[in-house]
Amino acid sequence: MPFSSLGLSPALLKKIAEKNYTQPYPIQLEAIPAILKRRDIMGIARTGSGKTVSYVLPILMNLHGNTVTKNRHVNVLVLVPTRELAIQVSEVFLLFSSGLPERIKTMAVFGGVSINPQMMGLQGVNILVATPGRLLELVESKAVYLSDIETLVLDEADKMLNLGFREEMNRIFKLLPRKRQNLLFSATLNDDITNINQIILRNPLIIKTEEEEDYFEKIQQLGYFVTEEKKGPLLRYLIKSKNMKQVLVFTSSVYKADNVADKLRKNGINASAIHSKKSQGARNEALGKFKSGELCVLVATDLISRGIDIQFLPFVINYELPRSPKDYIHRIGRTGRAESSGEALSFVSPEDQHHFKIIQKKMGKPVTMIDSEQLELRGY
Repeated sequence: MPFSSLGLSPALLKKIAEKNYTQPYPIQLEAIPAILKRRDIMGIARTGSGKTVSYVLPILMNLHGNTVTKNRHVNVLVLVPTRELAIQVSEVFLLFSSGLPERIKTMAVFGGVSINPQMMGLQGVNILVATPGRLLELVESKAVYLSDIETLVLDEADKMLNLGFREEMNRIFKLLPRKRQNLLFSATLNDDITNINQIILRNPLIIKTEEEEDYFEKIQQLGYFVTEEKKGPLLRYLIKSKNMKQVLVFTSSVYKADNVADKLRKNGINASAIHSKKSQGARNEALGKFKSGELCVLVATDLISRGIDIQFLPFVINYELPRSPKDYIHRIGRTGRAESSGEALSFVSPEDQHHFKIIQKKMGKPVTMIDSEQLELRGY
């Protein structure tokens, strides 16, 4: 079924054609018509399955001729867990709205940068993409009002509703009008999502596409038994022996991310770290260079394990394992996106072997293991 059958305007269909989108993904096939009918949605679909476009297109359609006129009263609020995802989502809205006959203004707001330009820029905004903390600061400064919100989107909803955001989210919910459309999207389903479904969704359409087992078929997973002191040589060996031109390496701490990136640079490998202690400008620059192929290795914390779309990323390496199996799924989901395949490699120290068995059990798929002692790592 083509995009032209989903009830979208000729202007949006033209933009879709310009992006060379041919057939809608399953989440888009189900979500777009339902959102156009103003239904509440709970969409569970793997990373890289087109969730963002599945709500961006119908939201823009529903806004046509129906934008609020009161200044600083936005129509649509999209809440996301990270600055990087806020920027990415706003760029998708800007892309598709650029061809519309009616002016629809989108803005992303997030912490880590000066609040004053954001306060000034909020004049005339229709679609606001925000992280919770900065949104509340702007509300308290009377720079934006949420009383006329028609559509609320929670992107990466399971992350938005966990303990780290719960207090802020509860404050935001109290500021919203009771009558509104609610759209929740996530790559994983957990009790938080189920509970919030009972709280804020009205007769929602539940969309769950593609079992995780099918998804993992597009990602070749390998694990390496390795001692902590040999992780650095193993990483450099894999990058050079596999001729990796673009690889995302995950660590569990800011210190380790900086340390790994520094060691790679000292060994002639173009690498940079990205984490919460970096300025927003540095984070944007590193991610931009990595996406364009100018940077070979991006060493990251779980800051960018969710929602960030790096097209055709061939390799993900877990230098350190994440705390939870769910985070492991989000990490390796940066590769094998859409129709492309990818490799996910995990370093498993003796202390992590039991934890990695739990991850595999939760994932429902065993990972082939290699003993790094069999590899010649001298010189790396």
